[in-house]
Amino acid sequence: MAEALGTPAQDFRDLGRNRLDISYGASERSKYDLFLPEGTPRGLFVFVHGGYWVALDKSYWSHLAQGAVDSGWAVAIPSYDLCPTVSIADITAQIGAAIDHAAGQIAAPIVLSGHSAGGHLVTAMMCENTPLAQATQRRLRHVVSISGLHDLRPLLRTQRNDMLRMDMQSASAASPALHRPLPGVRLTTWVGGGERHEFLRQTQLLANIWHGLGCDTDAVVEPDRHHFNVIDGLADRRSPLTRATLRDPDEE
Repeated sequence: MAEALGTPAQDFRDLGRNRLDISYGASERSKYDLFLPEGTPRGLFVFVHGGYWVALDKSYWSHLAQGAVDSGWAVAIPSYDLCPTVSIADITAQIGAAIDHAAGQIAAPIVLSGHSAGGHLVTAMMCENTPLAQATQRRLRHVVSISGLHDLRPLLRTQRNDMLRMDMQSASAASPALHRPLPGVRLTTWVGGGERHEFLRQTQLLANIWHGLGCDTDAVVEPDRHHFNVIDGLADRRSPLTRATLRDPDEE
């Protein structure tokens, strides 16, 4: 697995309170990094990276754990196999396995977030057909999809599908917007104001549909952010994104 060296991600890994390359499955990429706060963690925060299901790995994003770690949370960042070697359905199952494994390492509530394709993968975790184990589902409190893709059917009309290899049936089956959400889990969809139209549309789409199905949802458009810097706030415990992600509504 390629490593992102000489970067903010590498600098954060070098700080030392971490456990790297924990295996959760049989493949070479079925590993996650776990970053630990001082003292007993308040909960487990899992961040799932993007890359359109075809690129990148966990090593690029370690620094995004800092906001949650500084807030007292343990943070898991998994890698996963990529299309076209595997399908999006296979990746979804892998992410479920990674979260279940990390949940066995850290007690207390679970919060998920993901960016772009990662936003799709974390919202798939709160669908009624989630791959998460029942014990993990009971601990899941909040899912934050950042510039997420929630209806995959439009991708059938793009060249990206040459790598994703979906048809209408598999795209529909993999689309969180076409499924019911788990009860008792909050959803926040978050996008930058300078994002492309389709990501803005998909942000509103899932929040609107699931609100109508009884889910506690919020759709946030953060000004002066675009697809590649909208996640930067996760590195800062004081940012609106980190505060919204980790807030406990019972304490408000």
